[in-house]
Amino acid sequence: MLADFGCVLVGAAATVADGLAAVSAASAIDAAILDVNLGGEKVFPVADILVKRDIPIVFSTGFGPADLAERYPQSRLLNKPYRAEALAELLIDVAHGPPQ
Repeated sequence: MLADFGCVLVGAAATVADGLAAVSAASAIDAAILDVNLGGEKVFPVADILVKRDIPIVFSTGFGPADLAERYPQSRLLNKPYRAEALAELLIDVAHGPPQ
């Protein structure tokens, strides 16, 4: 879907280790869409690095932890399953800055 919207993908990661490697290797990231659970691990180490770099985060999850919004107050949430239109709207919102 992202490629269909004209986004340039830095990478996709199936594990937290892959996510950490992708974030470390990328010099410029405009935003990140993170699944909360990657191979049974929470994606929080990746999210923490992105927050330190002031990169907007969208969590994509069917059942996120209750404290997700508290832990990452500037993040956005995209509930699975989602339609392409919902992803497009959220990307537009992310491009316009953090939620008020």
